[in-house]
Amino acid sequence: MTDIPDEGEVVTYERRGPVAIVTMNRPQYRNAQNSVMTYALDDAFTRAVEDAEVKAILLAGNGEHFSAGHDIGTPGRDHHVHYDNKAVLWWDHVDRPGGEQRFARESEVYLGMCRRWREIPKPTVAVVQGACIAGAMMLAWSCDLIVASDDAFFSDPVVRMGIPGVEYFAHPWMLGPRRAKEILFTGDRFTAAQAYEWGMVNRVVPRDELETHALALAEKISAMPQFGLALAKKAVNQCEDLMGMRAGMDAVFGLHHFAHAHNAEVGADSLGGMNIESMKAGADRNGTK
Repeated sequence: MTDIPDEGEVVTYERRGPVAIVTMNRPQYRNAQNSVMTYALDDAFTRAVEDAEVKAILLAGNGEHFSAGHDIGTPGRDHHVHYDNKAVLWWDHVDRPGGEQRFARESEVYLGMCRRWREIPKPTVAVVQGACIAGAMMLAWSCDLIVASDDAFFSDPVVRMGIPGVEYFAHPWMLGPRRAKEILFTGDRFTAAQAYEWGMVNRVVPRDELETHALALAEKISAMPQFGLALAKKAVNQCEDLMGMRAGMDAVFGLHHFAHAHNAEVGADSLGGMNIESMKAGADRNGTK
């Protein structure tokens, strides 16, 4: 087993009346998501679901940024560490060869976990400030509502890796097909104001009022009947799936892994030779539009 640096509590949990606040807590790495964080998030969400007094859940990120996405370069990256499969009934990725290892892992910790969290039977609100990049958009999209600070920005730049988009490919449903193509084709960042205009974000508020607004929204939601909220959420999710979201994600997940395999076949690695520095450099060149 690969040693994982002890970073302390990578996800924190707090109850404020009927609202559970789940907070990513790797601010030194812009809350980059390794599997330790993924499973800590899952444990926190499970705790909130099992607490009958919790009526709504906030998902936040500690520090300047919501999240820089999947961990592709910190000391705590743990690509080859075993974890229990909770999201999908598939064998473990450890000691599996080639593309089988990556397919098993990403089915579990990326696509599988986001789908699992999308089905939480309580309303969830993503509270986004600063960067919300690639895998971080998967987390925000898994939530029912998004409240963003006015300095928040979003992007999915993984086409720079030769990959068609992140694993939880909700882009056409969250942004519409033409906006989805634009952000994928260019890798450009887009602002919270643009995300609101396009219908991806529910509210944009001043940075110093973000927590207050998000908590007030969650408390307002909490006044509704709990079972009614669960059924309303299921109704909308079912309609999204009838519009093809789940089947579309399955199809694109296959393209995603074909891209990994192609990269490994023709280049140095499955990420097309990209790393955290080169991805950041590309994002900085594009800037925020």
